[in-house]
Amino acid sequence: MNPWLIYGAGGKGIGAMTANLALSQQRPVIALVRNQQAADRLTALGATVFIGDACDASIVAAACEAAGTNATIISTMGGSQDYLAHRTVIDCAQQANISRMILVTSLGCGDSWQYLSPRARAAFGQAVREKSLAESWLQTSLLDFAILRPGGLLNGKATGQAIREQDKEAHGFVMREDVAAHINQLDLEPSLKQQIYSLIQPGLTPA
Repeated sequence: MNPWLIYGAGGKGIGAMTANLALSQQRPVIALVRNQQAADRLTALGATVFIGDACDASIVAAACEAAGTNATIISTMGGSQDYLAHRTVIDCAQQANISRMILVTSLGCGDSWQYLSPRARAAFGQAVREKSLAESWLQTSLLDFAILRPGGLLNGKATGQAIREQDKEAHGFVMREDVAAHINQLDLEPSLKQQIYSLIQPGLTPA
């Protein structure tokens, strides 16, 4: 199986779940995380871990070299420097001749901004704009990519009922574990074909 180079695996969210899924399949995992505690957890599970900031081109380049040219980059990163971090990751990937990337953003990014309510724009608008910039940088890169825009994220077991949709208005929720499962499904495709998907589970509501 091709290696996964994961950014955003340091917490308890989608990135960590994606890393856990890959490691359970005995897939090689390389991860860049910010702190020693996260590094220790992933190392114990069998991952190759780098500690640092994704805005630091030198550490990102080292992670790319360790992953190798047939790796798929998977990023679930967020935060105030979302765009700058992703710009660094994408640029380093191209320089390292890595050709595939799956980027997880959110509903409301890019051309789905028009569907965000005024309340959502007030609450999450800055984060969505950062993610939209990251999407644009990836879309204008040389990488074969897929962008996954999940709805509101919920904790709990995967249901297997989340669906990917394109070119339509989407609202709703999805389990984090189902997002990780769809990342896995996407990477089984021989080509990602520069596609953008929304991801929700119809009828799912917070408990």
